[in-house]
Amino acid sequence: MVVSKDEDVIIVGAGCFGISTAYHLLQRGFTNVTVLDRSEKLPAPDAASSDLNKVVRTFYPSAFYTQLARDAIQEWKKTDEWGDCYRECGVLSLGAVDDYFGTSKAYTNQVALGQRVVKLDAGDPIRTVFPSNIRTGALFDQFSGYLNLDSGWALATRGLEKLMTRVIALGANVVGGRTVTGLVRDGDGMTLGVTLADGSCMTARLVIIATGAWTASTFRELDLGEMCLSTGHAVAQIQLTEEEAARYRDVPVILDVCTGFYVFPPTDDNIVKCAIHDSGVVHYVHGDDVSTPRTILSHGDDGLRVPQSSLRLLRNTLCGFYPELAEKPFATTRMCWYTDSPDDNWVIGYHPSDPGLLLATSGSGHAFKFMPVIGRIVADAIEGTLDPEIVQKFAVHRSNDTSADWRDRRAGPTGRVDLAMERLSTPEDLLP
Repeated sequence: MVVSKDEDVIIVGAGCFGISTAYHLLQRGFTNVTVLDRSEKLPAPDAASSDLNKVVRTFYPSAFYTQLARDAIQEWKKTDEWGDCYRECGVLSLGAVDDYFGTSKAYTNQVALGQRVVKLDAGDPIRTVFPSNIRTGALFDQFSGYLNLDSGWALATRGLEKLMTRVIALGANVVGGRTVTGLVRDGDGMTLGVTLADGSCMTARLVIIATGAWTASTFRELDLGEMCLSTGHAVAQIQLTEEEAARYRDVPVILDVCTGFYVFPPTDDNIVKCAIHDSGVVHYVHGDDVSTPRTILSHGDDGLRVPQSSLRLLRNTLCGFYPELAEKPFATTRMCWYTDSPDDNWVIGYHPSDPGLLLATSGSGHAFKFMPVIGRIVADAIEGTLDPEIVQKFAVHRSNDTSADWRDRRAGPTGRVDLAMERLSTPEDLLP
């Protein structure tokens, strides 16, 4: 469907996908772009993209993602647009003992782009990456890996705020506290707009769904429960002293590709964040068959609690890398809810039976780093200029080999489980 640049476009969701899409549409001359979000406060405090920081890496077995990540990093480096959001400390990808996760191909892809990537054997070669006054753990003796010096991390909420400010300055109408509950459709099933929680409707030539982990539960009529599965992942933060932070300031991001554990250097506020990117947990409400996030906006501070088993895994794995930090209490926790697709690729494209509806979601835990450029792909999809191979890669109803569900390949030792209220963390669980 051809959308004229003066026609109304509604984007549902003011996170990474939604705001980046708005930016790139405005850059191309679209003049009537409205972004709606359920949260009164923007960025939404429980969105996946609203976080302390995110890994920015080019370590992908897919040449497409490697190139796109490199493009994104070039944008992140534009300090006139992003300030100091991007920190190029390097990313150390460990656990590359075989090619189950495509690590050899990821290395080849990075080298082909001229990235500064160093292969490191387990033990002393890896320890040379770290300052001598840091006590390192036993896991460094077990894993070989790759250090990419052209990668790092980005301040997530700050970056999203900066892009949102630019979107508003370019003329978009960004409105918080407007909860979309469904679609307005004509007799032929074509989307004409959205319905809101207050009973009102808004019409548009094109509706773009960029609602992340809330996609399947908000738009149930689209039956996206498996293609857009909402999963929660444990995140914890540790508050360091000024002296402690100074010793860890220049370490790289550590990413254990086998378990999904990752840990950052300290922020300017001396906070170290660690998390696990695995198959996560699902949350079904009252026997519902669609997983729905449980967050600080839906359940207050109780929505910040994480599974006790996840906290134990975080602490135990952290001890294997940084024993000293594992002896400190966790200051805060949260569940990071994002949308997983079966093949770990995003969902970007028109709904096959509805030319008035386009989806931009299923970040699968690796979308934020692309925020400067991901909206370019969505804009290309809208204008029909995407390469046919990429169209198929991100198609809403693409065929997936369910026997090779990528979400199960990163399932970890326990696999995906339901979020059990009786086994969520207590204040005592935050202590070492």
